[in-house]
Amino acid sequence: MIQVDSITHRYGERVALDDVSLGVEEGRLVALLGPNGGGKTTLFRILTTLLRPTKGTARVAGADVVQQRYEVRRRIGVVFQKPSLDQHLTVGENLLHQGHLYGLFGPALRDKSVQLLERFGIADRRADRIGTLSGGLQQRVELVKALLHDPKVLILDEPGTGMDPGARLTMMEHLAELRADAGVTVLLTTHLMDEAERCDHVAILDRGRVAAQGSPESLKLAIGGDVVTVTSPDPQSLARKVGERFGVEPEVVDGVVRIEWERGHEFVPAFIEAFPGEVNAVTVGKPTLEDVFVHCTGHRLADAPGGVGDSVTTGVRKR
Repeated sequence: MIQVDSITHRYGERVALDDVSLGVEEGRLVALLGPNGGGKTTLFRILTTLLRPTKGTARVAGADVVQQRYEVRRRIGVVFQKPSLDQHLTVGENLLHQGHLYGLFGPALRDKSVQLLERFGIADRRADRIGTLSGGLQQRVELVKALLHDPKVLILDEPGTGMDPGARLTMMEHLAELRADAGVTVLLTTHLMDEAERCDHVAILDRGRVAAQGSPESLKLAIGGDVVTVTSPDPQSLARKVGERFGVEPEVVDGVVRIEWERGHEFVPAFIEAFPGEVNAVTVGKPTLEDVFVHCTGHRLADAPGGVGDSVTTGVRKR
């Protein structure tokens, strides 16, 4: 449903996307995971025909985003990061004007609006002004608005930003239902791990490149074992010694030594015995998507240059 081939985009001399290729199958729920400034929104703008790529091609629902941009717009629904609802109009009035833009009128528009409002549990708020609704309810109206014309593909830019965890969970459940019940292909950009965890497929986008892609489980399995984290009075010194003793590439993430090891619980006793007095605490856990991001990029998502953090860290990998 979405095919991106060798897309590169520059803003002046700054490269926002660097030879990005990506394929999204029909009926999948897919996340573009990466830091703010990592290239996600640029790719979102290209796929929604708002920006012409410097190089490369992309097709959405079979139409080229440059040569057939009006056809692309007929086949997609879009939810922008910034609200696009008129705060002074009611829910019903917003949907009325949106429907008119796509040639929907009369009973057909009314029936479709009611159907979608009922699907998202907000039919009783149809006469309420948008400005009186909570952020979570407004996001549901945004989804209804984007789905009015029965798009084949729904594309969302950071839909969970500013929402509390409960509202994000509800939104992701709605998106999963759309995929399962209506066969809508969903692509969302996000820097939130809990959103990406609930998708069928994740593409990690960092510094304008796709660092890895696959299902959340396959990405975590690719690390090949457990993640051992160690706190120490002198993490840099301990990391160096770990590398010399156990053949890893020792680095420190947020002042904590991070080690990937196939059977972490067996490694820990030997590790503690090797460095008495240099270890405050050790934890062993299965890899998370955050661990995958560190493994693939060498830094935490929140610490990416241009991202949502400002410290520089790197990961630890087993040789």
